[in-house]
Amino acid sequence: MKPFVLLWLFGLCLRTTVLAVPPVMPMIHDSLALSQAQVGALTSLPVLLFSFAAVPGSLLIARFGAFRVVLAGTVLTAVGSALRGAAPDAGLLFAATFAMGVGIAIMQPSLPSVVREWVPHRIALVTAVYSNGLLMGEALAASLTIPFVLPVVGNDWRLALVAWSVPPLAIAAAGVWYQRDRPREPMHEKAKVWWPDWRSPITWRLGIISGGCSSIYFTTNAFLPDLLRKTGRPELLNAALSATNWLQIPASIVLLFFPATLMARRWPLVAMGIAFTLATIGLATSSGAGVVTYAGVIGFCSAFVLISTLALPPILVDPHDVPRVAAAMFAIGYLCAIATPVLGGFLWDVTGLAWTAFLPAGVFGPLMVLMASGLDLSPHEPTRE
Repeated sequence: MKPFVLLWLFGLCLRTTVLAVPPVMPMIHDSLALSQAQVGALTSLPVLLFSFAAVPGSLLIARFGAFRVVLAGTVLTAVGSALRGAAPDAGLLFAATFAMGVGIAIMQPSLPSVVREWVPHRIALVTAVYSNGLLMGEALAASLTIPFVLPVVGNDWRLALVAWSVPPLAIAAAGVWYQRDRPREPMHEKAKVWWPDWRSPITWRLGIISGGCSSIYFTTNAFLPDLLRKTGRPELLNAALSATNWLQIPASIVLLFFPATLMARRWPLVAMGIAFTLATIGLATSSGAGVVTYAGVIGFCSAFVLISTLALPPILVDPHDVPRVAAAMFAIGYLCAIATPVLGGFLWDVTGLAWTAFLPAGVFGPLMVLMASGLDLSPHEPTRE
């Protein structure tokens, strides 16, 4: 039970410090006199680092071992998050955000390797566990900052960010305590190859599937407000955004209960790709309350695919290849997540048609079906110690 709880807690660390910012963004904006461009850059910087720092994370895992990198990433995330609260100007705010983003970026490819090391025969279940922590971290930070955290710290956005940095430090300490009785040299310390094999089909298949779900999710969150305003239904915004983000939790719960049936299988990923396609078309063309339903489907599918892809590297490849395959998957996936909304916004600007903003993301639904249909899901059997 200990590794399950600890990995769930590490999952929390992947998003709480990131999602603590949007609730206090108006305060940061006013306090530091940020421009709208700076606000957008501050929001997108962590996602950019999730892509660009993932492969260097693989090098760190090969050199120091997966769990040490998880610990270092957790501490760096906490310290960077806390330093944001001390930033006197925009420059130092971005520097602290950069440090936080790097911390999370190196944690993400490390956790699949830690799962493989700690619980090699229950990879699907444990991946669902820590992914549930990731999703709960998003929901808790976004939901609790305004009603609970800010009143406790006297409505000071700086102290609120510091407060959200305390749990990752405590979780890192718990990880050190747990690891003290385990072997001192994780298997990945002996890995010689850390650079991803960009010619490997599985690298691109997993990267595109992961990137597809992230692209559709980020596009939905980015353009839903303006879409509803343009169609004259702004009153649906809160319900639609809530459906997109909160319906991720049921997806993680379903996978917690049925990991063997639903994970490391082609048909659920194909089904999610089809559902993504239909929901994206429905969202882009609907002007009624159906938008809430379509947004909820996108939220559910994005969580389902995210968790499923996180489980695949430790299941499908040799243990020493897990870090570099996972790193490549994150690099490709988050790069797609950054580029797709930008391209969608460009199309909307050029054409004046709101539905064109969802066109690049919509392409990923059929592409995910194609990639999932060709996946070789023959598992690499873990070595029993």
